[in-house]
Amino acid sequence: MALEQTIEPRPVRIANISGFYGDRRAAASDIVRGPERVDVLTGDYLAELTMLLLWKQRRKDPVAGYARTFLAQMEDVLGECLDRGIRVVVNAGGVNPHGCAEALRELARRTGLSPQIAVVEGDDLLPRVDELQRQGCDFHHLDTGAPLSSTRAQLVTAHAYLGAFGIARGLAADADVVITGRVTDASLVVGTAAWWHGWKADDLDALAGAVVAGHVIECGPQATGGNYCFQEELPDLRYPGFPIAEVAADGSAVITKQPGTGGAVTVGTVTAQLLYEIQSPAYAGPDVVARLDTTTLTQVGPDRVQLSGTRGEPPSGELKVALNLSAGWRNTMGLMIVGLDREAKARRAIAMLGEVLGGWEQFADVDLRQVGDELRVTVKDPDHDKVGRRFSGAVIELLLASYAGAWTTTPPSDAVEYGVYWPALVPAAAVEHAVVLPDGTREVIPAEARGAAIVPQPQQPAAWLGTGPVAEAALGEVAGGRSGDKGGNANVGLWTREDASYSWMVQALTVERFVQLLPEAAGLEVRRHVLPNLRALNFVVVGLLGEGVASSTRPDPQAKGLAEQVRAARLPIPMELLR
Repeated sequence: MALEQTIEPRPVRIANISGFYGDRRAAASDIVRGPERVDVLTGDYLAELTMLLLWKQRRKDPVAGYARTFLAQMEDVLGECLDRGIRVVVNAGGVNPHGCAEALRELARRTGLSPQIAVVEGDDLLPRVDELQRQGCDFHHLDTGAPLSSTRAQLVTAHAYLGAFGIARGLAADADVVITGRVTDASLVVGTAAWWHGWKADDLDALAGAVVAGHVIECGPQATGGNYCFQEELPDLRYPGFPIAEVAADGSAVITKQPGTGGAVTVGTVTAQLLYEIQSPAYAGPDVVARLDTTTLTQVGPDRVQLSGTRGEPPSGELKVALNLSAGWRNTMGLMIVGLDREAKARRAIAMLGEVLGGWEQFADVDLRQVGDELRVTVKDPDHDKVGRRFSGAVIELLLASYAGAWTTTPPSDAVEYGVYWPALVPAAAVEHAVVLPDGTREVIPAEARGAAIVPQPQQPAAWLGTGPVAEAALGEVAGGRSGDKGGNANVGLWTREDASYSWMVQALTVERFVQLLPEAAGLEVRRHVLPNLRALNFVVVGLLGEGVASSTRPDPQAKGLAEQVRAARLPIPMELLR
């Protein structure tokens, strides 16, 4: 597909201003008013749970359903962006991208501005689910294999992850702002770079490099020291500056930030973000499969890390679809259990609560979980009344009648509606990816077929040959970590800073040993992936988060602390590797 932008020889400087819905408002103004100019602002506001929340907003108000925090950021900087030619590309449209565009136009009118706005559409498949099922698309769950027809829960959202070329076309049509619904997180950067450099659909290595750069900056300050496990390495513990990707014509990129801002950009901080919420090293997307195991990181200056060498493979011809189902109601109450005989106290509390409620079997699902000194009791059911005040009131009735020292950690609460996340695939050709240009013209972005081109596996690390003494120590003494959620699955990425430590970790940290360090994973499928160029292992724990964040009963439903839990676990480590 031809693009109209004149090809620029220099890298395009793309800055992230949001990693989630509700992120730091000042990120936009900090970037725009910083000492170094940027060409484009990108903002990621969406996650699986966010789509469900935005649907609930739109159910109450038909003109809602988008990320309102984006408008607040534009209120701060839109005029400066227009004056300085800084483009804006965001997925803030959520489940109502045209509503978001109209809200931005209204904001601009109030301030005397006239931005040219393009809207990417076609991701919303909810009106077409029945039609697609009749055509043979069963929306099989990617982890369980179950067809969508097997669930009785109400389907409320179905959004395909679109690619980059609708964004590129909008920018080529001189849009100042491009607003999308559900595109892949990296597509914001890939589409911008494709426009700037004039890439075509078969520029696979360049597209793959931009995917990696987009994945690094999509979560904002997580690439610049936020949530970083080796805090002692950060020279500046202030709030980290938001990241900037300088993407070159070959797809290589340098990750940096505005000078004088907090945090740091190091090989470690970038590695941590690269491992965040990934599964296989073959990082699949609608435009390209980026091979994360081919990416090389190099510190090329203070707060400057280069990403290079990334290879790309053709996309599968299928698009991931995030479906959300309204599954019923849930409620959680917490009881503190302290002192002596805590196990006996917990058993008594559970038995008495079941008696007061009239039996546990009446609920569709019950989760009883001991977290430290807290007993967390969660009930789920399609019937609101079963799990509403009737349930929380029954917990309160235990306080003067059960075990010694009883008190609650939660007030009596009503039930809340919860959703189930259902990931599936559809043929890319069945989705009409389109962009509405600033002049109102609607253009369809074709789904282009590609041939196979498989990248060889990278060389595996040398075997660990050490025979010296070992000592029991925390894994975190030699390995960093970052974890997150992928629907109902959790990932734990672990990396080392030295080759010797990596050779040992690859040999010692088998799936079996990983499960020993994380007993919660026992009985679940655990997949291990090796990424030698990053000195990293990635473990995917299938089903740890149940049916997704909105449904999970874990205290940490997005698995944000899982890597730190694993790093704190102890195992025999060669003393020569311990610092």
